[in-house]
Amino acid sequence: MQPTEPASDRFDVVAVASSAGGIHGLATVLGALDAELPVPVLVVQHLDPRHRTVIADVLRRRTKMGVKLAEDHERTSPGTVYIAPPDRHLLVRPGGLLTLTDSELVHFVRPSADLLFESVAGAYGPQAIACVLTGTGRDGAMGVSAVKSRGGTVIVQDPQSAEFSGMPDAAVGTGMVDFVLPLEEIAAVIRGLVEAKRQ
Repeated sequence: MQPTEPASDRFDVVAVASSAGGIHGLATVLGALDAELPVPVLVVQHLDPRHRTVIADVLRRRTKMGVKLAEDHERTSPGTVYIAPPDRHLLVRPGGLLTLTDSELVHFVRPSADLLFESVAGAYGPQAIACVLTGTGRDGAMGVSAVKSRGGTVIVQDPQSAEFSGMPDAAVGTGMVDFVLPLEEIAAVIRGLVEAKRQ
């Protein structure tokens, strides 16, 4: 960032959360983004920890972005998707340093969207975008409130278009949402937001 720019003038990270139905949702959003995206994308998708996950392989075939399971103490790069491994919380620190933890479940899940979003809010403040896609339960609702309270931007999949509406409904119910969009329109809004201040 140039020192003459106000901190809120650009976005530096996108965090996405999904659960049931989320592979299709993630493939749709990430498939419409490309490796030129000037920010990293951090993803929490609720996965069964009893099985080896192939989510990175599946999504890699759907997007031009780099896709990988996040690693502890890894630093993020633009145009790359970092997915929380099964049964590990994914957090980010200032400067894009990732941390994985196996601390207790949050709302019965690990990884937790709430923890990711809260860490994004703390590390990036108004430079963060949080996005909630299809899923059951309430994970992500507390986190979007944290992102919004720090000046970030919140996008939620329209619950009526979501395969499972629990997570989007809970997020919308916070009253802290900037955009409620059909799944197919989310990527264009993300691109517009992150590229607008870089012209």
